[in-house]
Amino acid sequence: MEGGFALFSENRLQICNEHFKSLLPDLAPMLRPGLEYRDYMLAVARSNSLRPEPDDDGSEWMRLLPDPEGRHYSTYVLPLAHDRWVQVSHRRTGSGNIAVLQTEITDVVRQSRREKDRLIDEQAVFLQAAFDHMSLGVSTFSREGELIVYNDRFGDLLGLPYTFLRKGTSVRRIADFLEMTRDLNGAGDRIELMKWVRAVRSGKSVKERLRRFSDLTLDVLINGLPDGGFIVVLMDVTREMEAAAELQRMNETLERRVAERTAELTETNRLLRLQYEEQARAEEALRVAKETAEEANRTKSRFLAAASHDLLQPISAAKIYVSTLREQARQDGVADTALRLERSFSSIESLLHSLLEISRLDSRGAEFTLSAFRINDVLDALGDDMAALAAEKGIELRIVRSSRVVRSDLRYLRRCAQNLVANAIQYTEAGRVLVGVRLRGETLRLEVWDTGVGISASDRERIFEEFTRLGRGGSGGGVGLGLSIVERACRLLGHEVGLRSQPGRGSVFWIDLPKVSSHEVDAVDASPNEDSEHEDLARIILLVENDPELRHATTQKLESWGASVLAVHSTEEAVRTIRDLGAPPDIILADYQLDGEDTGLRTIEALRAETQDHIPAVMVTATRSDALLKAGEACDFAILNKPVKLARLRALIDWKTRHLSG
Repeated sequence: MEGGFALFSENRLQICNEHFKSLLPDLAPMLRPGLEYRDYMLAVARSNSLRPEPDDDGSEWMRLLPDPEGRHYSTYVLPLAHDRWVQVSHRRTGSGNIAVLQTEITDVVRQSRREKDRLIDEQAVFLQAAFDHMSLGVSTFSREGELIVYNDRFGDLLGLPYTFLRKGTSVRRIADFLEMTRDLNGAGDRIELMKWVRAVRSGKSVKERLRRFSDLTLDVLINGLPDGGFIVVLMDVTREMEAAAELQRMNETLERRVAERTAELTETNRLLRLQYEEQARAEEALRVAKETAEEANRTKSRFLAAASHDLLQPISAAKIYVSTLREQARQDGVADTALRLERSFSSIESLLHSLLEISRLDSRGAEFTLSAFRINDVLDALGDDMAALAAEKGIELRIVRSSRVVRSDLRYLRRCAQNLVANAIQYTEAGRVLVGVRLRGETLRLEVWDTGVGISASDRERIFEEFTRLGRGGSGGGVGLGLSIVERACRLLGHEVGLRSQPGRGSVFWIDLPKVSSHEVDAVDASPNEDSEHEDLARIILLVENDPELRHATTQKLESWGASVLAVHSTEEAVRTIRDLGAPPDIILADYQLDGEDTGLRTIEALRAETQDHIPAVMVTATRSDALLKAGEACDFAILNKPVKLARLRALIDWKTRHLSG
């Protein structure tokens, strides 16, 4: 066999060949049958034919013994004397024996070593080329302080002569050169290279910054190596330092500019704050002035409402007295005087109503009750209310009825239409006034035409202002509030108001109303007939009125109609009167605002509760509000506004007590 071979059975040598003995000659005498396997391994570990490592006691070879509990073989390489190498393989056979094979691999190892050296040399060339092209200066020194590896950049940065850049140059020589030339300056104006080397050898790292001339700054890093040597790295940080210096200058400039800008902004903010405070004071003053003006306006509205109510009380009494006086008068002179007195009171009444409407429309709480109704409800009322005024002036008043349905506030729309017709009659000396409607898509236009004096272009804007009357025409007694009420009410209701006019030929005013279908008409009770016959009013009427004059005048008028009147001034007196009477009245006629907290609503509820009877009732009041209208619908009583029209009152009493007739 080309290699050595030995067979151990039951851990004892059975047989081996001569080549096995020749590889380790000093073991040849003991290689006899019966040699223990462990003794053989110990002898191999201590063989003089091996090339032992320093301090090798053979324990490393003992680790390679085959594992009897599972390892079947092991292989290792032994270095022999004279640069020879042998590969040893231990293999356990299936029968439990151990076969040891020895193969000399000296040629293979030597060839591998030569190839390795060649590769190392090539790598050294590559490494040196890389070193030479690095921007860092790098050098390594041995444990003795001799130069081993370096690049050209290392010499350039330190300014070393070419003769110093040789392998084996001592670090002491380089330190002396740098100390002598003083080309580099450190923190203490000295280059203490040897002190740094001693620090590295004691296990520390060194990092220093040096300046060469006035335009070169170097960072020096010295670190120890595992073999006791050290490596020196030089880094040119000149540009970084210049950039840092420039950045510092920029920062200082920026900080200065920021400080200046901050000062400017601070001053600007101070001025703005002063301006804001001044503006806030001005706004506060405006707010106070606005609140004062609004409070004054609300006070005016409350005053007008209260004054109108207080004035309407005596006017209502005066109108009733005048009506009674006219009926009782027999002399023509007295009748004429009473007629003129009635007209004067009617003018005062109209003015107060207008002032009250203006006050209500200008207040924040202007209330509207929108409903769907036939336009005839407005047109028929116009015929009833305006016919006498037109006849008095000799003007033809023609009203064209229509069954179309619109959505608006019925009370305010009637008031607006009455104002437009009254204005047309007032400014028409001869001819006629025509009232009708036109269908314009989804809009129904209510139009009032007249053949009056007309309105010039310059007057068409101001005629909707309060107390504005044209300089010519207008023989009526108006005070210039009618069109102002129309403009305010329609603006709040969302109805457009328009005008066309030609001076000397007449004018046409219109109101555009939203049209709705006929099935949306809100259910309302039939209106009382004001043309009832003037027969005796054989009814027991409970009159509740806190104003003595108005209570007396109303009592006289009701009694002149044939009624029996129980006149009281409060709810409590009304309840006592009914208790004494022992029967409910036919109808209650109550003022809304009584003394203190007492009201006509309280009276109606108290009397109905006392008699356990749903007594018909009419509320007479100067108060116009949605809340009162809703209360009337809920409690089933009619509402008449002061000063009442006597014909309307008579008709309403008849209508409310019609179930007692016959």
